[in-house]
Amino acid sequence: MSYSQTVSPLKPASFLDTALTRDAGIEIPLICGAMYPCSNPELVAAASEAGGLGVVQPLSLVYVHGYDFRDGLRKIRQLTERPIGLNVIVERSSKVYLDRMKAYVDIAIEEGVRFFVTSLGKPDWVVKRAHAVGGKVYHDVTERKWAMKSLEADIDGLIAVNSRAGGHAGTRTAGQLIDELGDLDIPIVGAGGIGDEHDFVDVLQQGYAGVQMGTRFIATTVCTAHQDYKQAIVDAEEGDIVLTERISGVPVAVIRTPYLEQVGTKAGPVARWMLRGRRTKHWMRMAYSLQSLWKLKQSSLRRFSSKDFLQAGKSVAGVRAIESTGDIISRFAETARQHEIELSVAAAG
Repeated sequence: MSYSQTVSPLKPASFLDTALTRDAGIEIPLICGAMYPCSNPELVAAASEAGGLGVVQPLSLVYVHGYDFRDGLRKIRQLTERPIGLNVIVERSSKVYLDRMKAYVDIAIEEGVRFFVTSLGKPDWVVKRAHAVGGKVYHDVTERKWAMKSLEADIDGLIAVNSRAGGHAGTRTAGQLIDELGDLDIPIVGAGGIGDEHDFVDVLQQGYAGVQMGTRFIATTVCTAHQDYKQAIVDAEEGDIVLTERISGVPVAVIRTPYLEQVGTKAGPVARWMLRGRRTKHWMRMAYSLQSLWKLKQSSLRRFSSKDFLQAGKSVAGVRAIESTGDIISRFAETARQHEIELSVAAAG
């Protein structure tokens, strides 16, 4: 019998053969999540070359690492022929921004990208473009109501961002999210709190089709983030991760620093008022974004300053060394294989 005759599109054939691996055309159900400013071309390529899926963050590629967008994609293609993805933040904060994102998606499709990770808005226009060429779109969500809205756009999968994630973390645990979303008959990828191979296996055992990781891949040899940033991740413990509104106006997970203790984590009164308004919230988020993009870029690329924001999730608890991307992914995959063998032996016995 053929594979398609014996395996459900959603049910994993094994820990390493899931709906995500089939949708993305990869070997290991692991996404190296897009990170501003840390997603340099070499990191994206290394994750894909090792069997996972490296995802391009377009603003990082262009405005941090200095590539023309098409040239940046071609640089990655020189380093790996394996599939890569593109992150598209689809919030309609301005026409200029939206037009730029649409151009990036069109160029990515022309350059052979067929997997897209969308967030912060309705992904219908990305889905339309991707599906026209046989591509797939997975959308970031933090709870069921956003998942239901994204399903209206005919997305192909969900990335469930939990309370342990870096960047814009959710409010629910990984277990709560899989319980909340598991009946939707669509692949669900777990994002947040995955720092070592045991976390990886645990998420797959919960029924997720794969994982998305960011923080773990900052502390790698190929990432161009400054050594101080990488070492801060290695040195941090779970309790050192706090949420601040001062980067984007909504809570973002960062490493606690003396500067953060001094300035606090809440947005100012004017910002809070604007963020509550249906129209003004977009202006305030844009203002925050323009300020924070520059600050985050500087924080990641130079020596650690007392006024830096260092984004990271609670997965720092599992990060104990700066390693190669390939070694990390290989170890994760081997641990999953060994655990699967142990389960089979136990079941047979």
